[in-house]
Amino acid sequence: MTLEEIHGQEPLPAGHDWMQGAGTALRKLLVSAQRRGCLTAGVYESAKLMNVDPDNVAFCVLAADEEDEGDIALQIHFTLIQAFCCENDIDIVRVNDVAKLAAIVGPSEESGEPRDLHCILITNPNEDGWKDPALETLNSFCEESRNVNDWVPTITLPE
Repeated sequence: MTLEEIHGQEPLPAGHDWMQGAGTALRKLLVSAQRRGCLTAGVYESAKLMNVDPDNVAFCVLAADEEDEGDIALQIHFTLIQAFCCENDIDIVRVNDVAKLAAIVGPSEESGEPRDLHCILITNPNEDGWKDPALETLNSFCEESRNVNDWVPTITLPE
């Protein structure tokens, strides 16, 4: 008997359409947040923001390629960020393709150089009533994932 059977929940297949919808929603959210100036990129920059203003953080993305999996320092940062997000009710997802993420987010606007995309935070803008449908889709995706005990789901970004 599985945990899902005990709690009366159906496990969701990994290739289900909602997985693709989540990837598309994440892409839209990143583009929208960057356009609005609501995107913070970088492990250290994100940690500083979460320390100063955790209530302003709406969503968190952790990204790592296969070669990053052996980076112990990065994995420790990820663990701490995940714990902080869970403690503060911030939805969080993982992405396994930093190159696709870089193609969406692009280089730093100030310097034009590539930036650290291992952690990206989406913050609430100062505008009242900003409701991004992509953020709502991702919040639902995260809630569904938690229902099947996947606390930090992995999203595949579209091509």
